[in-house]
Formats: sequence, structure tokens, C-alpha cells
Amino acid sequence: MRRIKPWLYVFAALFCLFSASFPLFAQNRPDALREYRNGNYAQAVSICTSEIAANPNNLESHVVICWSLIRLGRYSEAQRYGIAGRNISRYDPRIIEILGEANYYQGQNTEALQLFQEYINLTPEGSRIDTVYYLMGEIFIRQGRFNHADIALSTAVYYLPGNAEWWTRLAYARENSGNYQSALTAYERALSLDSRLTDARYGLERIRQNLRGR
Repeated sequence: MRRIKPWLYVFAALFCLFSASFPLFAQNRPDALREYRNGNYAQAVSICTSEIAANPNNLESHVVICWSLIRLGRYSEAQRYGIAGRNISRYDPRIIEILGEANYYQGQNTEALQLFQEYINLTPEGSRIDTVYYLMGEIFIRQGRFNHADIALSTAVYYLPGNAEWWTRLAYARENSGNYQSALTAYERALSLDSRLTDARYGLERIRQNLRGR
């Protein structure tokens, strides 16, 4: 019977020790996406900033830092990192949508619309498609293009029918385009989802008065 050399025992022990500790190292490694999903947006920004400093071409870090900055209301920074991310991947729909939001929140309506349309063209069933149509509707309301807002917001509530505030905005767009009966339906739908919405209650009363006055 061959004797096992003593150094093999040492090697095996070290291997087992390393293997046992490796998951702990992995668990302790900062995870920006996990921090973002947990609502720790500032921490996610800090982690991503370090990751981007170490690797400026890390697209995932650019995506997560932009999401986090949007949540923090730091839109110009999100725009800056979004532009950098687009230089890494020109047609990544996440970056395009992020840039659309950053432009929207800074009042850059034309640029936001162009980016949202590009997102729709690239990924018509994308994970942010409902929000994209909603924000497009809000831009059309800003511009007084209420029929366009009706179309965009109708699409938004098609994708997310349980959002009472979006139904209220759809009703408002229809009200301003003179489509009172459809506005009435939308206000009623909003209140059926959330009876506390003051804007929907006031809007519904306006519509009823308009319809009675005819």
C-alpha cells in the first residue's frame, strides 16, 4: 500500500479551507444591483462609482448608477453617465430609456420623445414600456397635444391597468381634448382603483357639469 505524502495532506487542508471561505468572500463583495433593489440608492451609486473607476467600460455599472441617480433625483448626473454608457453600447435599450427619463425630468421634451421612440422601436415589449408611454403622454400634455397624450396614456394603462394616477392623467388629456364621455369613463376607472384621488374626484365633477350643461 502506497503511503500518501505528508504535503498532500497540507494541500488538501488548504484547499478545503479556501473553498469554505470563498462563498463568504463572494457574499461580502459589494453588489450595486442588490443595493438598488433594496432601495439603498446612494450606496448603489457609491459602489458603481468605484466599479467604473476600476473599469470605465463596465456597462452594467453605468446602468445601475443611472437607475439609482434617477431615483435620487440627480438627473443631470444620470444623463452624464447615460451618455457614457451609450458610448459603450450604442443600442442598449436600458441606457436609451434612462437618457429619456433624464431628459424628461429636466424638461428637455423633444430629446426625451426621440429617445422614448427609439426605445419603443428597439424593444416594443421592454420592461419599461409602460413607463415610457406614460412619460410620453405627460410630455404631450405639457405641449398641449392632448389627442397624442390620449393615445400614449391609453397605451400606458393597457400595459399597467391598475395604476389609478395614470388613469387620472388619461382622463385629464381626454377632458382637454373635449372627449368628455371617454374622460368620464377614465375618471371613474381611476376612482374605482383609488377613491382618495382628489384630482380624479374634481375632474369627474367637472365632466358631469359639462355633460349636464349640454
